[in-house]
Amino acid sequence: MRYKRYITLLFLMGLAVLVNGQSLEEYLKMAAENNPHLQAKYAEFEAALQRVAQASALPDPTLSLGYFISPVETRVGPQRTRISLSQMFPWFGTLKTAGNVSQLQAQAKYQEFLEAKNELFMQVKSAWYPLYELNRKVALQQKNNTILKTYKALAITSFRNGKGTMVDVLRVDIMTDNNDTDVKLLQDQLKPLQVYFNQLLNRVDTLPVLVADTLSLTVIPENYRKDSLLINHPILQAYDLKYQSAQQAELLAKKQALPKFGVGLDYALVAQGNNTFSDNGKDIWMPMLSMSIPIFRKKYDASLKEAQYNQEAIKAYKKAFTNQLISAYEMAWYEAQKSRELLELYDRQIKKTEQIITLLITAYSNSGKDFEEVLRMQQELLKYQMAEATAIKAYHTALAKIDYLTTKSE
Repeated sequence: MRYKRYITLLFLMGLAVLVNGQSLEEYLKMAAENNPHLQAKYAEFEAALQRVAQASALPDPTLSLGYFISPVETRVGPQRTRISLSQMFPWFGTLKTAGNVSQLQAQAKYQEFLEAKNELFMQVKSAWYPLYELNRKVALQQKNNTILKTYKALAITSFRNGKGTMVDVLRVDIMTDNNDTDVKLLQDQLKPLQVYFNQLLNRVDTLPVLVADTLSLTVIPENYRKDSLLINHPILQAYDLKYQSAQQAELLAKKQALPKFGVGLDYALVAQGNNTFSDNGKDIWMPMLSMSIPIFRKKYDASLKEAQYNQEAIKAYKKAFTNQLISAYEMAWYEAQKSRELLELYDRQIKKTEQIITLLITAYSNSGKDFEEVLRMQQELLKYQMAEATAIKAYHTALAKIDYLTTKSE
């Protein structure tokens, strides 16, 4: 299939964003090859290319055949049949200009295809990171279950030694039940996310999705890739091409308002007449020249104004999109920085909470008191760890948005 060969080449040339592990890279490639919306965008580009040949082609020649029911008598005999062949030619440069209009429109379609590819990659990554988050949370809950089992054993030992109470054991059982329910709810939440992810790749909904166990955090500098925000974005490139196409359409409207020329040839079959002329029955050949007279100017004036209004509209659309692009970048940058700061906060809180838990367990082993505080701090630790997983997801999602806005291709 031509599309798959092309998109694979595009991917290998470095136009795919390769981040966070081999699995995500493979998913991006799979989405580029199989996503139906992206295939439709590429088909639109191919269709637009076919309009170039149509626009720059001459009109079909005209062939006509006439038969005289009542023969027309001439000096050399009666005319029986007439055959005419003619070809019209537009004003000089008209066909080339029409081809330029379609060529620029096709190039704009290609930029829209690239935009669809970049947006698809952002969607795939934005759907993959929540799967990482949920898997991480499930792993944390399961680890928490294991820790609770050790706490239960500790509470039972303390009770047998006469230091603790049976209430401590029951508290652990209640927390374990809550923990098991949370794990079940998280696992149930995975299903719709996996279905959405597989739909982006246009594959069977039930196929498993591989995610990384850990995600590294790449420190990005201030104003990361902001200098390329308004340079390489496909939509801005498409607007430039559409504007050039509208300019060519204006020139085309002027040329179409000029006369068209035609050349032709008439051939008349003449029968033998009742005469003694030397050219008796000689067929008639008649070269012809013709010219259209564009006196009805309203359609030409309207076509010219249409092209001029289109140029104004495209300039306004480009300005509006530029403003949206800048705003979206600033918001994505804020989200990335906020997530980064939260991650630093959660890291400090996790370390301190782990220290507190260690001290509380030591104290409980000696006195059998404050077991409820041990459990409370364990839940605090789990809360920070879960929040950390969410912040990691948010950070990478914001980074994916920035890469999409700045058309990162390396």
